[in-house]
Amino acid sequence: MTETVTQGDQQTISVIGAGAWGTALAIILAQNNHAVRLWEFFPDYAAILNDRRENPKFLPGIKIPETIRITSDLEKAVQDSRIVVMAVPSQVLRTVIRKIAGYGMPLDTIITASKGIEQTTLMRMSEVVKQECGLCRECCVLSGPSHAEEVSRQIPTSVVAAAKDVATGTFIQTLFSTEHFRVYSSQDVVGVELGGALKNVIAIAAGIVDGLGLGDNTKAALMTRGLAEMGRLGRALQAKPETFAGLSGMGDLVVTCTSQHSRNRRVGEELGRGRTLEEILNSMEMVAEGVETTKSAKRLADQKNVEMPIITEVYKILFEVKSPRIAVKDLMQRPRKTEMETGGKSGSEAIG
Repeated sequence: MTETVTQGDQQTISVIGAGAWGTALAIILAQNNHAVRLWEFFPDYAAILNDRRENPKFLPGIKIPETIRITSDLEKAVQDSRIVVMAVPSQVLRTVIRKIAGYGMPLDTIITASKGIEQTTLMRMSEVVKQECGLCRECCVLSGPSHAEEVSRQIPTSVVAAAKDVATGTFIQTLFSTEHFRVYSSQDVVGVELGGALKNVIAIAAGIVDGLGLGDNTKAALMTRGLAEMGRLGRALQAKPETFAGLSGMGDLVVTCTSQHSRNRRVGEELGRGRTLEEILNSMEMVAEGVETTKSAKRLADQKNVEMPIITEVYKILFEVKSPRIAVKDLMQRPRKTEMETGGKSGSEAIG
């Protein structure tokens, strides 16, 4: 069983973003005796978090330890911290990290817990951090099948910490590991980030399957072939194929495509039932990262000349108002292939 960090190993850690995931991570770090600051963008909501010691919008019923300092002042949130955990939506990460970099504080480690690909640049989150925060010594990634609703209730969960430097990965394991939160390490930062981002797009497709009332056969095929697409694009971007068979690939794909907690699956389900994307997003409190990631993934696939039919059809449903039923029909009537046939026009090797 993984041991927690002792009091003598206490670190001052800033968690940026008080959504469900940021709050859950802050609670884990506080349980490991770290001095934790949690940053919430809206001052009024930060006051509610401080007063109730609970996140009523995103994690109702979960107590926020009194030791966690909650603030809406970003500079105060990162002051004297050498470790920062970024848990903001992927499309605003650059704006927030740029502000942090502007304070000129020395940072040892930035951990990205946001899952997405920046639309304007097609950069992964760690690439955005490195571009904006030159003062940071290390940037690493935390990803895997980890719904905050379950993590915060101490339901056993396993994730992966990816860093190019082995010692950094081990350090992140030590920071977060508890009896109910197991952290593996990896050096494949590219693969871990891509898995965490792309599975959200496949989860939208899985939700569409649910919304259309299709069966388990359909969903199993979709998830398997979706994993193959993720692997093809990953290989084109120099990720390790085996990473997509791990926690940040298949693990996160399974949980996001099947769980009632999944916001991305829920978006797809409502699309399958006939609601418009605008209606769905306007009714949601939390961000469904897969919607914006679909745009980035489609552009990356085109740029790298990699065939990604499921992601292409999701793009058409979301942004070209294509009928979900017609999209399913078109996928089923594609030219016949062998299962392990190369799927990229560039000859990228298929995965799965």
